[in-house]
Amino acid sequence: MTTTTHQTAGRFAARAGTFGELLDAVGDRWDAPTPCEGWTVRDVAAHAIEAERDFLLRHDLLATDAPDLSDPAAAWRTHAADVVAALARDGVAEREYDGYFGRTTIAATMADFYGWDLVIHGWDVARATGQSWSISDEEAASLGATASEWGDALYGEGICAPAVTVPDDTPAQDRLLARLGRDPSWTPA
Repeated sequence: MTTTTHQTAGRFAARAGTFGELLDAVGDRWDAPTPCEGWTVRDVAAHAIEAERDFLLRHDLLATDAPDLSDPAAAWRTHAADVVAALARDGVAEREYDGYFGRTTIAATMADFYGWDLVIHGWDVARATGQSWSISDEEAASLGATASEWGDALYGEGICAPAVTVPDDTPAQDRLLARLGRDPSWTPA
């Protein structure tokens, strides 16, 4: 694995770890509504697992059965360990394929598409359950740059809602969230 590919796979692992920490702290609030309209915290966790598993299964990279979603935090830990193990196998992380947005690698997809999703859904989980969540201005800029690469597809069905208008002096993370169709001041009803 090249240094760049190793760093990219590491970026996924770090994002997966942070998402897992948020899920571990949910407690008994799995059915709390999230900023994702119609989704509970449990739904967000299931979405992250199922979307990533679907991608990895299409590339014949998972041999294990899907984790039991009755305990979403435990299911996430099992799933994340499976993904990290798959990325660590010889040649997997740097394997190229033609993706939705062009030629890419398995590691880049996991870090910059699915890992991107984990950061944003991490905010959803944190907001829904009263946990703190923040990212640096640098991370917000990086996530925003990735979103820019997707063009109009960013607002396609099931991706992001239309952007929310916020003042120009809004912090970088909140501007990113607003761009992704989330009201940065959202709180559970």
